[in-house]
Amino acid sequence: MNTVLNFIFYFFIYSFMGWFLEVSCKFIEEKKFVNRGFLLGPICPIYGYSMVLLVLFIGTGDKDILSIFLKSILVCASIEYITSFLMEKIFKARWWDYSTKRFNINGRICLETMLPFGIMGTLALYFLQPMFHDFVGLFSYNIKLYLSIFLVVLYLFDNIVSFKVMKKIKIQIKKQKEDNTTAIKKQVTEWINEHSFLYKHIIKAFPKFKIIQRVKNILPKKEVNKE
Repeated sequence: MNTVLNFIFYFFIYSFMGWFLEVSCKFIEEKKFVNRGFLLGPICPIYGYSMVLLVLFIGTGDKDILSIFLKSILVCASIEYITSFLMEKIFKARWWDYSTKRFNINGRICLETMLPFGIMGTLALYFLQPMFHDFVGLFSYNIKLYLSIFLVVLYLFDNIVSFKVMKKIKIQIKKQKEDNTTAIKKQVTEWINEHSFLYKHIIKAFPKFKIIQRVKNILPKKEVNKE
């Protein structure tokens, strides 16, 4: 049970670090704070799941850097591909699309992102994981238990709320290179912003969403016909 609690801690630590990395990159790019990620809280679970799997299947005992690098690419790329596939099936939406990049697989993963995965995974297993292992070991069993319960409950609640928001928004990315839905997107975004900060978060986090369904229920017919 203590090992399970340790991995719960690892999951949230790496999820937060992933969120911080995404937010920092977006801040440098747009010079403003954008709460990245599907969830409302400050975590990107894809980073947490990837690192937990890396620790489980590779660990910190392997000293072969090339082996760790390649395994990190395999694990992280698999998680990214599966996540993209499931999210699209559930919400009819794409959170990212690498179709225009070279060496991509169905636009879900590409060489340009796989290489950083390998580098980050290797660095994390070599340098970060030993530190986090010692850090988590400083907490008593009871503290880890109560904190884990608290964090998991918050995580589940965040998932439920975020899923409900996405189901209500009903948006997805159109699979074409040219954006011919700018006018529609602008009006739908204004409609969403009037309803709740939850909706606003989704749009800000994923600004490249393009409306392709249920627009007739929101916009005047003359705007719909422009698409």
